[in-house]
Amino acid sequence: MADLMHPRNADVVIVGGGSAGALLAARLSEVPARRVVLVEAGEEADDPDIWNPAAWPALQGRSYDWDYLTEPQAGTAGRVHHWARGRLMGGSSCLHAMGYMRGHPSDFQPWVEATGDSRWSWDELLPVFMANEDHPLGGDGIHGRGGPMPVYLPEEEVSPVARAFIEAGASLGLPRLHGHNSGNMIGVTPNSLNIRNGRRITTAEAWLTPAVRGRENLTVLTGTLARRLVLDANRVRGIEIVGREGSSEISAERIVLSSGALESPALLMRSGIGPRDVLKKAGVACLIDLPGVGRNLQDHLLGAGNLYAAKRPVPPSRLQHSESMAYMRAGDFAATGQPDIVVGCGIAPIVSERFKAPAAGTAYSLLFGITHPTSRGSLRIIGPELHDRLLIDPAYLQTERDRGLFRQALKAARDIGHQQELADWREREILPGDLKSEAEIDAFIAQAVTTHHHPCGTCRMGTDADAVVDSDLRLQALDNLFIVDASIMPSLTAGPIHAAVLAIAERFARNMATTV
Repeated sequence: MADLMHPRNADVVIVGGGSAGALLAARLSEVPARRVVLVEAGEEADDPDIWNPAAWPALQGRSYDWDYLTEPQAGTAGRVHHWARGRLMGGSSCLHAMGYMRGHPSDFQPWVEATGDSRWSWDELLPVFMANEDHPLGGDGIHGRGGPMPVYLPEEEVSPVARAFIEAGASLGLPRLHGHNSGNMIGVTPNSLNIRNGRRITTAEAWLTPAVRGRENLTVLTGTLARRLVLDANRVRGIEIVGREGSSEISAERIVLSSGALESPALLMRSGIGPRDVLKKAGVACLIDLPGVGRNLQDHLLGAGNLYAAKRPVPPSRLQHSESMAYMRAGDFAATGQPDIVVGCGIAPIVSERFKAPAAGTAYSLLFGITHPTSRGSLRIIGPELHDRLLIDPAYLQTERDRGLFRQALKAARDIGHQQELADWREREILPGDLKSEAEIDAFIAQAVTTHHHPCGTCRMGTDADAVVDSDLRLQALDNLFIVDASIMPSLTAGPIHAAVLAIAERFARNMATTV
């Protein structure tokens, strides 16, 4: 692998070394004749805290976090939200909470309907998920075995508070599950985690192994920003990059953007590809008018939280603080099918910045949220250069459906939190306290919600006029430009989207398996 000097041309240039990009670099360079260049803005991961699962909340805001800021959100009491995104090899897989949840089978039906392509269905994605996984249940025809990414099901490490939470959920009618990834998602279980031997595994570690990095046909450029794409008629001729040695250009037969739901559309817009009105306002000449670029922005919120003072000291988490997520149908703990709300157990006093957290070990939180928000936001550039900030407006809680489901999610959290099974831990409820009206409930939720770190949808796939990529993930207007990351998702999956992003990348790699 060359990583000091970069080639002037390549067969494939991948922009972004995060979850999708790391996988793609490994998979696409399996063909020896295919020259692959991976461009990553950050450096190699070297902070030892990254590999300590319990340290993940403290990673946000460090030098390798892009630390984006949203616009003030009317639906969350005018708050500005920090969006942590990884700026290093492995991307946000180095920062997130390591939860691995494929989603519910019904989550993928809108993808099929958007594209008319059954390859994006649960059934056809199942072998793709399995290929990525090294799961303790692997070999059962549902979970994968021997794949690059470990999927760990905790047992003895699970906190006694989380065990009581699981018992409380079961007492209300929620089924007991063995992980969230079998296709049955409604129920209670410890979270499946990308951990091996007590250590976080990033996508860079899982896919970019020493053997892969030793391939002569793979070049990795760290500390290198993608400034803009260079277009030539209906093709991309190359990409202008800015690295340690200044600006240069790499020409390529194919360009793959894997920079995530924020930077992939931003790079398109800086290159003159996007909504004409947005580009004009940002001072960028519009070369290809694609109105859908930057639209359809979605994200999960979690209420933080339904807070309880503990009767006795809460042992620190031996995992990563958020140890169990209970997915369910709103208003009916016994209902089956696709979940629409979630309640999570935090082995710590987890609250938003609007509330004062008690000392660690003295309290615990039940987090609450909705799985398929209907609010849709947008992203746009405000100028042509890399240093011009992104205007991020997730439009949180802008539909009555989302607000109504959030009320039911909070009620479900309190129902679980007040069950007898948690009585040995629960001294009293601290938050939200006595809420007398729907308006008071909504005001509390607006103050409590925080991002679940799942932005997606800003370059969605489909066949309609506003779709940005087709079902092969090729940009609608260009022959050799592809987008392979969370931005192509037409809609959110029920849980954390990391597993789905890895499946998107593996699906694309299989499509290219026989081409040079």
